[in-house]
Amino acid sequence: MNSKPNISIRDKYMQASPIRKLVPLANAAKAQGVTVYHLNIGQPDIETPHEILDAFKKIDVKTIAYSPSQGEPKYLDSLVKYYDGVGIKDLKPSDMVVTMGGSEAILFSMMAVCDPGDEIIVFEPFYTNYNGFAVMANVNLVPILTHADDGFHLPAAKKITEKITSKTRAILICNPNNPTGTVYKQKELDMLADICRKHNLFLLSDEVYREFVYDGEEHISALSLQNMSERVIMMDSVSKRYSACGVRMGCVISKNAELMNLIVRFAQARLSSPYAEQMASAESIHISPRHMNEMIHEYKMRRDIVYEALEKNPDIICKQPKGAFYVIAKLPIKDADKFAAWLLTDFRHDNKTVMVAPASGFYASPNHGKDEIRLAYVINRAHLTDAMNILSEAVKAYRKLEKKH
Repeated sequence: MNSKPNISIRDKYMQASPIRKLVPLANAAKAQGVTVYHLNIGQPDIETPHEILDAFKKIDVKTIAYSPSQGEPKYLDSLVKYYDGVGIKDLKPSDMVVTMGGSEAILFSMMAVCDPGDEIIVFEPFYTNYNGFAVMANVNLVPILTHADDGFHLPAAKKITEKITSKTRAILICNPNNPTGTVYKQKELDMLADICRKHNLFLLSDEVYREFVYDGEEHISALSLQNMSERVIMMDSVSKRYSACGVRMGCVISKNAELMNLIVRFAQARLSSPYAEQMASAESIHISPRHMNEMIHEYKMRRDIVYEALEKNPDIICKQPKGAFYVIAKLPIKDADKFAAWLLTDFRHDNKTVMVAPASGFYASPNHGKDEIRLAYVINRAHLTDAMNILSEAVKAYRKLEKKH
């Protein structure tokens, strides 16, 4: 008998990352000597602050032992100070669990509020890995569509409540938003809080891009919402704000003691987060406000380069993003997946091309986002300007190809 054992049904539902799935094509292009500008992934090129890098060098222990499952006290204390500095007051170390990146924070949060088969409402397009975490946690995401022509802001309360069933346990948001760059207004968050209170739901808030807001916009943490302390779970990470994606330091925060007790037990099951990374991340409290302000100003200028280039084409639909470092653009093409692959396999402009993320992977509903791409403006301004010129030429060339076929 030559049959082999079946693998998990998750194989059917676990999608490939739209951000990373085209990497083999990009590598093949580079092997041919082609310059590939990476606008597909949110990997900042800003240098990691020396406070974090130097801290790694100063670690002086004879044995790197397990950390406490909840997190190193020094790092937890530094998080309390950081959040106090950004206006999130009255947090205690017991309100937090240190996680291995924001990814584990999201996974732990999903598993803490949902039984297998339960539902979480999410607004699409959304961070693509929510799909993966939901498959891992055996949770069903219930998508509600938002639209490019109004900047991907939240729909009316009625549209949201229509999706609530006996299986609904939470609403999940990302603010500022990846992949759209939308920054939610106070009235939108108040609406969600009202829905959560009326329907006895949790509000899961991914706030990784807190610092990245432009044009006088304000980030409002879900932790600040009134009469929501038992319902809000905030997920966070040092990856973006300190340009330290590889450190893999995140956290879950909630004032719901019962929920945090469960998340601590999840943390105990995987033993601990890395010691050295916690010690280094604790030093981020000493990074100067000037560094942060200069970084945000740099990203605003990059945002302007991207948006102004997109705006030149009247057939591209795109609202100016107000936060994070992403934008979703609706292109005058039929299939962005094919377009993204074609950029890497066939298109060259002065022996250069660009890599983008097809937006269909940021939706749960079938057939949405087919003509959209996500761009991450995380490369330096000179390269970004060149990349946007190349993308403009590529769109023109691809439209001609589509008309022929």
